[in-house]
Amino acid sequence: MDLPIPTPNADSRPYWDAAQQGRLVLQHCTACGAAQAVPRSWCGKCQSPDLVWLDSGRRGTVASFSIVHRGPTKAFRDHLPYVLALVDVTEGVRLMLNVIGDDRLETRIGDKVEIVFEPRGADAFKMPQAQRNDA
Repeated sequence: MDLPIPTPNADSRPYWDAAQQGRLVLQHCTACGAAQAVPRSWCGKCQSPDLVWLDSGRRGTVASFSIVHRGPTKAFRDHLPYVLALVDVTEGVRLMLNVIGDDRLETRIGDKVEIVFEPRGADAFKMPQAQRNDA
């Protein structure tokens, strides 16, 4: 069974369109300079509507994680165990991502990760994920 894919809305469409190109983009406020991970039509810090999408360096650090042994649906149960992590990306925002790769169960707080894109479903919808990076 395929893992679910998101349904983009007007605020998140640029994020998902970039992901399909293998790019991680984040919103940045041109008024105050804040970056934000949750796409929306206004800045979460100063409420300005002046936002632009900028490419991320796709690097981060594991701030916290959980190894999931009981999936919420059949699709997730087919992929157990999986690692769900909070990743602090270099641009100063925190993303919730799965850690993928053969060494995913060795994930530790402080691990350096790279954001990669994992194809899902028949259309190979690209989902951002984290992959441990010892470099």
